[in-house]
Amino acid sequence: MSFELIKKVNEAQKKTSVVDARSGDTVRVHQKIREGNKERVQIFEGVVIRTDRKQSHTSRITVRKIASGVGVEKSFMLHSPLVQKVEIVRRAKVRRNYLSFLRNRSGKSARLRGLNFDREGVNTLEEAPVAEETVAESTAEEKA
Repeated sequence: MSFELIKKVNEAQKKTSVVDARSGDTVRVHQKIREGNKERVQIFEGVVIRTDRKQSHTSRITVRKIASGVGVEKSFMLHSPLVQKVEIVRRAKVRRNYLSFLRNRSGKSARLRGLNFDREGVNTLEEAPVAEETVAESTAEEKA
């Protein structure tokens, strides 16, 4: 298998546009859950404590929330077909990518300083110009 073939398959699996979630953001992740033959959407809301490989098809965010006094962390692959939508609720000023220190804190010491941001602007996904390029390529191939 050549590297170019692997690269082509990986690019085909990528979503056209993904919300730019950063460390310190409070996000709402809509995830598809399959139970038997039924499907439902489950929302997981928490603070992004880690972002990995943003430009890759394996880009991942780790989200932490407190549920019934217990810290729960979940990692989400952003380009996974099970992740329907990532919505940014709050944005905070942080100075590092991996906020592991939040695990040891609770209550007021676990707060992050908020930033003002354009919520609608951040959460709207621009339609990918890649689709237009592929349409142009396919029409060029038909003419040839």
